[in-house]
Amino acid sequence: MPEYLTPGVYVEEFEIGAKPIEGVSTSTAGFLGETERGPTYPQLVTSFPEYQRLFGGFFKGDGGEEKFLPYAVDGFFQNGGKRVFVARIVDREAAQSAAATVGGVSITAVGEGTWGNRVRIWIKASSSGAGFRLQVHYWTAATLPANPVDPFSSLDDIARNPDLKTALRNQRVPQLSEDFDELVLDERSPNFIEKRVANGLSMLVELRRVGDAAPAPSPDPLPLEGGNDGNTTLTLGDYQGRAIPVPATNQKRSGLEAFEEPAFEDIAILYTPNVFGGGVNGLAEEIVTRCENNKYRFAVLDTGQGQAQMATINPRSGNPSGARSSQYAAFYYPWIRVIDAESGARKFVPPGGHVIGIYARTDTERGVFKAPANEIVRGALELEFEVTDNAQGQLNPRGVNAIRAFPGRGRRVWGARTLSDNTLWKYINVRRLFIFIEASIFRGTQWVVFEPNNERLWARVKQTITEFLRTQYNLGALFGATEEEAFFVKVDRSTMTDDDINNGRLIVVIGIAPTRPAEFVIFRIAQLTASATSVQL
Repeated sequence: MPEYLTPGVYVEEFEIGAKPIEGVSTSTAGFLGETERGPTYPQLVTSFPEYQRLFGGFFKGDGGEEKFLPYAVDGFFQNGGKRVFVARIVDREAAQSAAATVGGVSITAVGEGTWGNRVRIWIKASSSGAGFRLQVHYWTAATLPANPVDPFSSLDDIARNPDLKTALRNQRVPQLSEDFDELVLDERSPNFIEKRVANGLSMLVELRRVGDAAPAPSPDPLPLEGGNDGNTTLTLGDYQGRAIPVPATNQKRSGLEAFEEPAFEDIAILYTPNVFGGGVNGLAEEIVTRCENNKYRFAVLDTGQGQAQMATINPRSGNPSGARSSQYAAFYYPWIRVIDAESGARKFVPPGGHVIGIYARTDTERGVFKAPANEIVRGALELEFEVTDNAQGQLNPRGVNAIRAFPGRGRRVWGARTLSDNTLWKYINVRRLFIFIEASIFRGTQWVVFEPNNERLWARVKQTITEFLRTQYNLGALFGATEEEAFFVKVDRSTMTDDDINNGRLIVVIGIAPTRPAEFVIFRIAQLTASATSVQL
C-alpha cells in the first residue's frame, strides 16, 4: 500500500483483467555442423549472404568429402526460412585460433581452425593522422597467394613499384576484406581497438590491448599463425560442445551446450545435416533427447545417402542405426539434387534444411497448426530415389515422410508424421502446436509468480489464457464448432487443494482440441441410376 502523508490529490495506476500472451517463435532454427570458417559461438543468420560473410561458402573437407551445412542454410532461406542460429562445430579440445601480436595489440581469428592462417593484416597510417589503420584480408585455401601483396595498394604505390602492379594482376581477390581506420589504444575513446574490432563487428578478427605501444605502419603483411583444426574427424563430444566458457582463451560455450543458454531460447527446431551418414555415432539420439528434455524444441532428421532399399527403412525401430521413436522428431527421405551456387555443379544433399524452410514458410503463411506438407521443395531439381504409392504405403506407417515428384506439380513434401508410436502424437503439426501453446503460456505468465494466490489471481490467469486460446481458435488452430468444444481453462478449488495453496502451488488445467491434417482424402462415388434416385446414404 502507498503511504499518504501530505494532503493533496494522488493519481495511481493499477492493472486489472488479463495480460496479453505473445505467441513464441515456432520457426527459428538451430543448425549445427562444419563451416569453412567463423566463430564457434552460435550466430544469428537472417540470409544466405549473411551466412557467407560470417562462415564462408560451400567447401569440402581435406579428403574431398562434401560438407553439407552451407547447402542446408541455403535451402532453408530458399524455402521461406527467416532466422537460423548457426553453431560451427570443431574439435572442442584441440582446435586453436590463429593469432599474432604487433606492438601492444593482440590479433586473434574469431574462430578456431587453420582457416585463420590464411588471414593477412596490413598496418598503415590512419587517414587523419590519429591512431593507426588496420586492413584485414582473408583468402580461401585455393586462392591464397604464395606472397600476397596489399590488395588496397594505392595508385602511388603501384606507380612507384612496377612489380607490385604485376603481382596485383596475378593475385586472386580476397574472399573477404575489412578496413578499420583511426584505431587507438585509449580505452576511453570510441575508437578503442576492443570497441571497434570485436566479434560481431569484424567477421575475421578480434583485437585486445596487451601493451601501450601502437603498431607501426609496415608495407609487409602480418600473417596470423598457429590456427589448428585439431582432429578433423568430429565426435559426439564436439557436437555437444564446451559446457563452460574458457575466459583465459576467450572461448565461449559451443555446440548443443551453447544452445541451452537463455539467448537461444527462441530456437524451436534443431537440425544437423547428414546426421546418420556423417560418422558421428549417437548424434541423432543426442539431438532428439535434447528436444525431449527441453520440451519446446523439435528435431528434424533425414536419411543417409544411397538408401535405395526403402523396405528396410524403419527409423522407429533403429534403422538407420541410432534412430528411435519420439514425438519430438520427424524423419525425411530421400536426398535431393540441388545446384551449387558457386560452381554451378549439381549434387545430392540431405533435404532437412529445405524442409525446415518449408516449416517456416507454412508457419508464416498459414500457422503452426497447418501440417508442413503438400508443399513444393524450392531448389530441388530431382530426387535421389523416386518414391511410388506402393513404397510410401510402407514408409508412411513407419514415420518416414517422403519427398515425391508429381508430374506438373513439382517435388513436394508428402508426409507429416512424427517418429512417435503414440497415435495421439503422430502428426507434426499437432506436436508443434502444443509446443507453441505451452511455450507461449509458460513465457507469457511469468508475472504470476509470487502474486497473492487467491480468487482474484485465478480469475486473471484464466482470462489471460482464455483470450490467448480464443485467438488460436479464431485462426483455425483448434477443432470445434464452438469455443467450448475447442478448449477449456480451469483454475479454481477443483484444480487445487488446500495443501497445494498452502505450499504455494497454483494449478491450471487446460484442454485443447487440435486440428489434425486430412491425410487420407476419400471420395466415395456411386453410379446414380433412375431406380436409385430416392436412395438415402
